Amino acid sequence: MLNVKSFAIAGGILCAIVMFIVTLISLINGYAGEFLNIMTNVYPGYKVSGIGVITGAIYGFIDGFIGCYVFAWIYNRAQK
Repeated sequence: MLNVKSFAIAGGILCAIVMFIVTLISLINGYAGEFLNIMTNVYPGYKVSGIGVITGAIYGFIDGFIGCYVFAWIYNRAQK
């Protein structure tokens, strides 16, 4: 069985780091522009900017936390 809370926190941290790094790299050289354009439509208030690095990380953590929490919960229910 998975520890649902730990799995969710780990997934949230991973998604936050990914959004932080991808946004930061995009500011430097424009990498992943299409992906980040989609994210601007998904996350209200998120833009590829200096403050968007933090905003994207916060949204990434929330999104990853909820997604991994639901996944771990379903996984544990299926194991019973």
